[in-house]
Amino acid sequence: MMNHLDKPKIGNINVQRTLYQGEPVFVIQDRFKLTEAAIVLPQVLGPLVLLCDGTNTLPEIKAALEIRYGLPLPEATIETMVAQFDQALLLEGGAFEQARQQAVTQYRAAPFRPPALAGASYPADPAALRRMLQDYLDRVDKVPAVSPASRAIISPHIDYQRGGLTYAQVWASAAEAVQQAEFVIILATDHNGAQPGALSLTCQNYASPLGVMPTDTALVERLAQELGPENVFAGELLHRDEWSIELVLVWLQYLRGEKPCPVLPVLCGSFFHFMMGQASIETQPKFDIFLDILRQEMSRRRTLIVASGDLAHMGPAFDGPPLDSAAHAQMKVDDAVLMETLGQGKADAFFELMKGGQYERNVCGLSPFYFTLSALGQSRGQVIAYDRCPADNRHTSFVSICGMVLE
Repeated sequence: MMNHLDKPKIGNINVQRTLYQGEPVFVIQDRFKLTEAAIVLPQVLGPLVLLCDGTNTLPEIKAALEIRYGLPLPEATIETMVAQFDQALLLEGGAFEQARQQAVTQYRAAPFRPPALAGASYPADPAALRRMLQDYLDRVDKVPAVSPASRAIISPHIDYQRGGLTYAQVWASAAEAVQQAEFVIILATDHNGAQPGALSLTCQNYASPLGVMPTDTALVERLAQELGPENVFAGELLHRDEWSIELVLVWLQYLRGEKPCPVLPVLCGSFFHFMMGQASIETQPKFDIFLDILRQEMSRRRTLIVASGDLAHMGPAFDGPPLDSAAHAQMKVDDAVLMETLGQGKADAFFELMKGGQYERNVCGLSPFYFTLSALGQSRGQVIAYDRCPADNRHTSFVSICGMVLE
């Protein structure tokens, strides 16, 4: 009987390029962070990972490495490396599946999802956190007060140190809508998921130093029933360490005076396959089902959608060329076009703009923005704040962020 090592299949991994002792290497880790172990692999051996796709035996991998890539490796060496992949939880099945099941059980048994960034990105002490948030609010100029009937916020999810004033402006502007909401849907970028177009849900409640926000578990269970639990919960563990929901949740709690309300936290996967023409967004029944259910909930109670996403990521920090003054200025121009399109409230127009070239600017809010506009239907948006934040010490990489409110 064959086991998972006979035809090894690399699972959900995170890969980073770096130098180790002067040699270019890949640092490969389990994307779910089930272990701190990592594989440091010389980049020349990258094809070994590609060949571990679940279709090749070890002798077939050996032959392909030699014939196709000119890499003559002894089969015993390949076997040892595959075993190391398994120990680092990089392979599907075996040790990975056992560790994943254990982690899921522990995650679901906890009373809430503990804040991952408290004490690191922002104060863990509630009083200190309140002071920090209020300080940001006190430092912003007067912001336009939007309608209490506003239906959505586009908020950054960058760290508060760089984006605090932008957060403060948009959340202060929408304060009445935030306070009057009976239900909040948080559509946020999934930075770590490997499945394009995935919608990752959890029944777990989110917590911060300001308290616990209850997840609408009945709605999560309904979505799971309609979309398949094997689909919506496949990436549930990604909620543990993902920051894109947590960083907007803190502002939600503070502006509500720490009065809880039901929340639906959703991590939205990459649209890479749509942007590259590998799949069509028009033929995704799961999206139609998801959006129909959201609209039903929105018609039943006063709902606010929070779209958690940043704009462009450009420069060497994101594998792009350094930005000089001209490129930095062009970034602002392109962002203005992007925000204008978002403000028109038409999901199709936004999608086509992204596919037409804006996607190449690494706009991480693509999928949550698209789902937000789609759920709202006809809407109009107003830009409340905008900034470009440095992403390296040389000021050659930048992340652009904005705050918008849609009615």
